Amino acid sequence: MITKVLFGVPFPTDAVTQPVEQVRELKHFSVGEEYGCLIFTCPLDADEVVYGLGETTGGLNKRGGQYISFNTDTADHSDSNPSLYASHNLLVLEKRNFCIFFDTPGKVDFRIDLNGSGKIEVICRGNMAVYQVEAGSTYEAVREFLAAVGPSYLPPRWAFGYGQSRFGYKCEQDFLEVMEGHQKAGLPLDYICMDIDYMDGYRDFSVDSSRFPDLKAFSERMLKEGIRLVPIVDAGIKVDPGEPVYEDGVKHGVFCTNKEGKLFQGGVWPGMTHFPDFLNPKARKWFGQQYKFYTDRGIEGFWNDMNEPALFYTEYTKGPKKLDLALNFVFPRLRKKVKERHTVRDYQSFFHQVDSKPVCHYDVHNIYGGNMIRATSEGLSELLDHRYLIFGRSSYIGAGRYGGVWTGDNTSCWEHIMLNLRHMASLNMCGFLYSGADTGGFMGNCSRELLLRWLAVSTFTPLMRNHSSMGTRAQEAYRFGDPEAFRRILSLRYRLLPYIYSEYMKAALRSDMYIKPLAFTFPEDEKVKNIEDQLLVGNSIMIAPIVTKGATARNVYLPEDMTMVRYDGRDFVCTPCPKGDRQVEVPLDQVVFFIRKDRLLPVGKAVCNSREVTAEDLQLLGDGKTYELYWDDGMTRNCTEDNIRVLEKS
Repeated sequence: MITKVLFGVPFPTDAVTQPVEQVRELKHFSVGEEYGCLIFTCPLDADEVVYGLGETTGGLNKRGGQYISFNTDTADHSDSNPSLYASHNLLVLEKRNFCIFFDTPGKVDFRIDLNGSGKIEVICRGNMAVYQVEAGSTYEAVREFLAAVGPSYLPPRWAFGYGQSRFGYKCEQDFLEVMEGHQKAGLPLDYICMDIDYMDGYRDFSVDSSRFPDLKAFSERMLKEGIRLVPIVDAGIKVDPGEPVYEDGVKHGVFCTNKEGKLFQGGVWPGMTHFPDFLNPKARKWFGQQYKFYTDRGIEGFWNDMNEPALFYTEYTKGPKKLDLALNFVFPRLRKKVKERHTVRDYQSFFHQVDSKPVCHYDVHNIYGGNMIRATSEGLSELLDHRYLIFGRSSYIGAGRYGGVWTGDNTSCWEHIMLNLRHMASLNMCGFLYSGADTGGFMGNCSRELLLRWLAVSTFTPLMRNHSSMGTRAQEAYRFGDPEAFRRILSLRYRLLPYIYSEYMKAALRSDMYIKPLAFTFPEDEKVKNIEDQLLVGNSIMIAPIVTKGATARNVYLPEDMTMVRYDGRDFVCTPCPKGDRQVEVPLDQVVFFIRKDRLLPVGKAVCNSREVTAEDLQLLGDGKTYELYWDDGMTRNCTEDNIRVLEKS
């Protein structure tokens, strides 16, 4: 059962869409007040596991850490950094079958058994609604919370294909080279992302005509090859008198204002920009309509960036007029120190209009990025009569109804493969089913071994995008010598696509999780509570990837009898395995995963593009008898369980 407790008059975040009964008392938590802050406290048993918080650093079990919900543009994804790009204020107490959501758009400090305190402390200012769910199991509690948040975003089927991206692709020739490189190497590909260099002076809703003389014709040319273009769109609109988008925004009054009541100015990639007031429905509608610039050119997929919002400097803070790329990407810790001196003052310096009243951005900071995703989604819903791709960087619970997320500027290191795994399960708990990391790492130089192992993880995540920064080693899969090992792994992704798509769509329609911890399905097995490098993907698969440099084998714990599947690029070799621990050999050019007992896994034929994937002549692996397959045309908005049919193993 889900209930809520109100503290003061909460700011409407729109995170929860379903009616919820209001009660007077919190369960498991006591509440006090000190120095103007509310302090929520819950004692923990010694072996109690705490999940949640979506996109944060730290383990899947959040015990022992401090996590601060304050959306931050940061390249430091180490455990010492308490804030990343998003704020997902959900805690899941596994032992109590209980979850609690602190619904406030401002800063929240979570201290979970910090320094062995044996308790949870949640510290925040202001008014809020606290939602609490108790159910028969942890899994049921999370699902009830997801149902209250509302139905998940539904991407088109091509969005489950493999995507290639790099900050540094500048012109048509760069994109043609990437497409042809994949084709010559026999590597599947569905889309290529366009970072900020496609723009005219880094302006949203523009294109540099010297680099892309006819973007519509180029988009159509790529689409004939099965490749879609997915441009980036940032949060700020360049201050540029005479430029139509800027002038139209000023005319319609859609930008945030400063302390003096004038339009607020902050520096990002194009220089000084104004920020759309995404908390204002009028501004959201205006911003969403601007995407007609792209849809008129045949583009139907986008990624939102810099929407914390990221600020390099503002009209109130001194700083460099243009951040050097070395400061941005080579010395992220230095960048962090430079920015931290100004962050609070910057965010306290501009204002939104909510119900015709000024609201300081600092107090509602964490919902800005999610409302940009909402604005984009609502605009595309009017411009297109079918599904579209949208994923963003900054978010808040509820934004998963409008789009997906990727986990930001990670690094080419083994620790971030593990962080990728933890994020996927935690984000699913918070309603973000369409999610993924920058495969191979955004910053740093990715090795062949690291990319292969990371691709083996990303094979199972809905968003599978290889993305890297300029100044790093180019990490397209065809650049690492013999591409055979990469062909095998990417081939598996497309052979699994009928299953991945089906499981995702069923999870979205049923308020379910696509990826979850083992403990959610095997709550009586004490051993699985501390396993963080094995996850359940859909209802049939368990993955246990290699996440350690140089390793060619690992221990895997099976909480039930399972079927081990080894894919060699052509055939699936299935081996029954009894419950318990076992050592599993995983060569660098193979992917090994497991099918759960009494379950089936449908696999298709090897193809190089999602448009070639069909639901016909599927091979059924595993020892189950039936499988519920969701299948439609991959684009329709009429997504219901009527599209499910039952497959039977002969």
